[in-house]
Amino acid sequence: MAVEDRLFRALAVLRVVVLLNTVGLTAFRFDNFDHPMAGVVVVAVLAVWSAFTIWAFHGRRSWIPAVLVVDLAMAVGALLVSPVIKGEDMRATIPGFWVMAVVLAWAVHWRWRGGLVAAAFVSAADLLIRPEISQTNYGHIFLLMIGGPIVGYMCGSLQVAAVERDRAERAAAAAEERSRLARAVHDGVLQVLTLVQRRGGEQGGEMAELGRLAAEQEAALRSLIHAQDVLQGPSAPSTLDLAGALERLATRRPPEVRVVTPGMVLELPADVAGELLAVVGECLSNVARHVGEDAVAWVLLEDLRDRVVVTVRDEGPGIPDGRLAEAQSSGRLGVSQSICGRMADLGGSADLTTGAFGTEWELTLPRPAPQL
Repeated sequence: MAVEDRLFRALAVLRVVVLLNTVGLTAFRFDNFDHPMAGVVVVAVLAVWSAFTIWAFHGRRSWIPAVLVVDLAMAVGALLVSPVIKGEDMRATIPGFWVMAVVLAWAVHWRWRGGLVAAAFVSAADLLIRPEISQTNYGHIFLLMIGGPIVGYMCGSLQVAAVERDRAERAAAAAEERSRLARAVHDGVLQVLTLVQRRGGEQGGEMAELGRLAAEQEAALRSLIHAQDVLQGPSAPSTLDLAGALERLATRRPPEVRVVTPGMVLELPADVAGELLAVVGECLSNVARHVGEDAVAWVLLEDLRDRVVVTVRDEGPGIPDGRLAEAQSSGRLGVSQSICGRMADLGGSADLTTGAFGTEWELTLPRPAPQL
């Protein structure tokens, strides 16, 4: 959107320039009009419409398609009335180069297809009013027919480049933050877990069990840091099959996980799929932690075209009222950050339903739109 807005601002300058050219040529060739006042009215309408389009294209995105359609109708109409107003000896149309701004506006918004359609309509109207096709007329039409699609393609390429740049900047910022957190974890949490593991083994008894749990958590934490580095690494794949990755959770213990997918590949950007898998993993960890290691959890994946929905359900006792708020206030941010926070960062949502029947998380993620 930012790229398109900037292109429309540049196009506004071009529209003013070609309008001034139209006004100047109309004044210079005023004696060539069979109906001079009608010509003045047409130019005045084009001037008022140009001012309106500049205003409408600035921050009013919902208006743009309708304005572009009327814009093209204005250009075609001005071309068609030119021989009526200027007479049979017309050599140049009333709008002149002003129609170029219309074709480029379609190219900016609808890419090469829009540029091609607008150029075709303008060219057809220009040919319709000509008694014969001269070399000059052919040159103008040729430039319109190749210029519209080429400019549209370049606009699309600029948008793709902008998206990739933003994604790279976010990845770089995330990598830097992960490195900082990894250093903090290594200097703090991992050192403490190592100490608990060693002291627990030395003292035996219940402390030995505590040491064993500390060792497991240390290994899990190191694995998580490494997995995040691999996920964002330069050699990481650009997409990931979410369905296949979820199906592999069926081998996870604890809890016992039963996975249902659409039975087909569901490709998502690798970073998005990785974050969604981390959310599902946190939900399953909560099942094992709060329901029990013998619990059963169900994971359901639904592809609804415009969005992906992953449901994680268990048949435990549910979450008591106020438990989540109490956990967040005491600094335990598993649900608020690992689940809700991650989904919010992805532009999705995490809806919780809980009660005596168990707990169900519905994770909804909008499908990324295709780039071109």
